[in-house]
Amino acid sequence: MNALAATNRNFKLATRLLGLDSKLEQSLLIPFREIKVECTIPKDDGTLASFVGFRVQHDNARGPMKGGIRYHPEVDPDEVNALAQLMTWKTAVANIPYGGAKGGIGCSPSDLSISELERLTRVFTQKIHDLIGIHTDVPAPDMGTNPQTMAWILDEYSKFHGYSPAVVTGKPIDLGGSLGRDAATGRGALFAAEALLNEHGKSIAGQRFVIQGFGNVGSWAAKLINEQGGKVVAVSDITGAIKNEKGIDIESLFKHVKENRGVKGFHDAHSVDANSILVEDCDVLIPAALGGVINKDNANEIKAKYIIEAANHPTDPEADEILSKKGVIILPDIYANSGGVTVSYFEWVQNIQGFMWDEQKVNTELKTYMTRGFKDVKEMCKTHNCDLRMGAFTLGVNRVARATVLRGWEA
Repeated sequence: MNALAATNRNFKLATRLLGLDSKLEQSLLIPFREIKVECTIPKDDGTLASFVGFRVQHDNARGPMKGGIRYHPEVDPDEVNALAQLMTWKTAVANIPYGGAKGGIGCSPSDLSISELERLTRVFTQKIHDLIGIHTDVPAPDMGTNPQTMAWILDEYSKFHGYSPAVVTGKPIDLGGSLGRDAATGRGALFAAEALLNEHGKSIAGQRFVIQGFGNVGSWAAKLINEQGGKVVAVSDITGAIKNEKGIDIESLFKHVKENRGVKGFHDAHSVDANSILVEDCDVLIPAALGGVINKDNANEIKAKYIIEAANHPTDPEADEILSKKGVIILPDIYANSGGVTVSYFEWVQNIQGFMWDEQKVNTELKTYMTRGFKDVKEMCKTHNCDLRMGAFTLGVNRVARATVLRGWEA
């Protein structure tokens, strides 16, 4: 089942539990606006190249739309639609005043020079500058984009609208980016895991963790878990997978990854098959890489008691059913990885106020939001007698539905 089908399925189950009528359900599903633009740029060799840029703006009942911009060769419209919709529910679960959006450009960033990427970003911004904005739609980095991309969008947008740092988040610190943004998704996943474990009378310390993915999210999660006394016993990335039952020395691993561009060959652990990382023996499994990695083929083999979904849509619905029968507790992505968008919100707030926070305030506020979010999800679980995934979906959908009705928008 692809991301869109799974998201729609969860949405429909949530609307049934909430008892929403079919007209309101329909109006919540249909995107507010889908934008598709042609971006033609001169390449460094003087030839012209054309790319397709797009933006799906899903819902703005609760505030400006928010979501990443990805540069990737295979940009699937269905997936972008699903991710835009997911952002609507995610921002509602986090209780920040946004709706969902997603977009990008169909290109291979590795095949383009820095100056070609800059020209492409600026042309894309020229095409959509009147459709995004501080109180309309606030983009952020995603796959294949980074703080530099956001800096170009900010600069190009400001040529039309005056200096507007709050038009994008995930910016470089020197242009109004927030301290703590880099670690936010990983730190949010840690706070989420902490809230879940505390509820079961446990803490991070002493638990054994397996982390799939050692990019931004996975590496920060590993570092912070290690600092809190958790034991990371296995890690994987695109180069391979490593395991040490006594616990991996995370500081040494960071140095190794920096020098070797991956975890493969790390001296203080033995290598294991990357496909078996998810079924390694542990207490807590954190998928922090791609979607759809936990499926009906491997769900029966999973030994973890808790799964913290730091990636988007890592668990297929079929796997969900198998795991819940086994008693595995899954903390869903729309709550577990919302640390990133929450700190993006803090960045936007700081830019609008023109007053920047220190890192400690960012982290303290993030913990408050994540802890409160967990309590809200649990409340919905009690009300509707459902699992955490449905608790999070009913929470998000209900908040958006209430805002839609209050604004008089329902059909």
